[in-house]
Formats: sequence, structure tokens, C-alpha cells
Amino acid sequence: MSEFESTPRAYSGPLLAAIAVAILAGVGGLIWSGSLSGRLTTQQAELTEAQQQNVKMAAELRETNARLRVATEELGKSLGLTQKQLDTRAQEIIRREQATEMNTERLEASQKQTAQQLGAVSTEVSNVKSDVGGVKSDVAKTQSDLATTISQLQSVRGDLSDHGSLIARNHDELDLLKHKGDRTFYEFTVTKKERKPVGTVSVQLSKADPKKNTFTLVVFSDDKPVTKKDKGINEPLQFYSGKDPMLFEIVINSINSKNQITGYLSVPKNAPVPPVVR
Repeated sequence: MSEFESTPRAYSGPLLAAIAVAILAGVGGLIWSGSLSGRLTTQQAELTEAQQQNVKMAAELRETNARLRVATEELGKSLGLTQKQLDTRAQEIIRREQATEMNTERLEASQKQTAQQLGAVSTEVSNVKSDVGGVKSDVAKTQSDLATTISQLQSVRGDLSDHGSLIARNHDELDLLKHKGDRTFYEFTVTKKERKPVGTVSVQLSKADPKKNTFTLVVFSDDKPVTKKDKGINEPLQFYSGKDPMLFEIVINSINSKNQITGYLSVPKNAPVPPVVR
């Protein structure tokens, strides 16, 4: 025996590791192949079952169609109708159902639109109610302010009656009295010796004294003169006028000069009104 034959063969570590990896890879491949083969077998079985189900359903469908044709033929014979006539009627029924569905959709759309419009109207009504509420509040406040202002107007006893009368000392206060609504007012300016129509009466200035704030005024009522002599400004000058005598008042607010005065006539609301001049 030679020296080489008696010496054992030595293998390096990397070579052994490579051999081990190759063996593990081979074993893993065999396992994966077996698993894949099992899955394929299962899926093949499921596919075969599905195909069988399809074949069964197709057979049942053919049987149902056959029975339906038989039933249709029997119905046609009992009604005396041909297959074409039956098909025509079937199409008519389908069209009616489609039309009904369309009408239902239109009705639902119309109802939805109506509901939206009602909602908009409801919103507008709420806004109007809010506006009306605001207006009512403003009117109430205005009326309250007006009542307060009127209560601050001067009350002066007239030259005929024993009770006091609210008088206006200027144009603004006269507007407040007009809003009170219980009497009618006529503003006027009269010049000396002029007979001035005012309402249903007329007035004439006899004299005026700007320094003393006094004047003499003649009132013509029911064709009778009534002289108010040496009267002062903002003094109610009272007289009765009309078929059913009513209390009239004249208040002079200012003496503009020796020849001119300005004031107003106050008459009851139901007193006669002057005729319209055309």
C-alpha cells in the first residue's frame, strides 16, 4: 500500500457547509412541491364540483324553460292567443311597469322639490314674522315715545271752557297733535284786513302788537263775527260752530309783525270739512 492510499482524505469546512445547504434546499423544495401539489389537487376538486353544479343548474334551467313553454302554450290555447300575441302582451306589461317606475321617480322628485320649496317658504315666513315683530316693536316704541311727548305738551285753559286743552307752540308740536288723531288741524297765516278762509270758518286780523305779543282777531263762523280782543300767543281761542254746535279752537303761535300773525285752527274729527275748490 502506498503512502497516498493510507492517508485519510480531509474536507474543508466551507465545502461541508455548502453540501449541507444544498441538502436543506433540496428537502425544502420537496416539501414545497408536495404542498403545492396538495393545493392544486384541492382546487381541481373544487373546480370539478363547480362545473358539476353549473351542469346541474343548466339542466334545471332547460327544464324550467321547457315547463314555461308548455305553460305558455297551454295559456295561449286557453285564451285563444298565439305565441306572438303573448309576446306582445308581455312587452306591453313590461312597458307599463317601466312607465310606472318612471312616474314614481317623477313623483318622488316632485315631492322632494315641493318639500324644498315649502322649506324655503317656511324660512321666508319666519323671516317675515321676525320683520313684523321688529316693526311691531318699533311701532310700540314710537307710540310710547309719542304718548310721552304729547304728555309733555302744554295744557292751557281755553277762554270759554273750564277744561284745559293741549296746545302746540310750534309746527313740530302741531305734528304731534295731528298724530294723536282726535282732532283736525288747519295751519294759516293771515295779514291785517284780509279775510282768510280757514277750514269751514274765516278769520280777519284787526291789530297786532309784536312788543306785547297781543292781537285782536275776528272769527266769522256761521256767517256771524266773533271778536277775540287783546289775546296773547299760545292762548286757545274757543268758539262754537256748525248746525250741531261743536267746540272749535284757534291758537296763534307767533306775531310776525304789526300786520301779520301765524297759527292754527283745531276742530273735532267729525266736524264738517271745507268744500273742495276746483
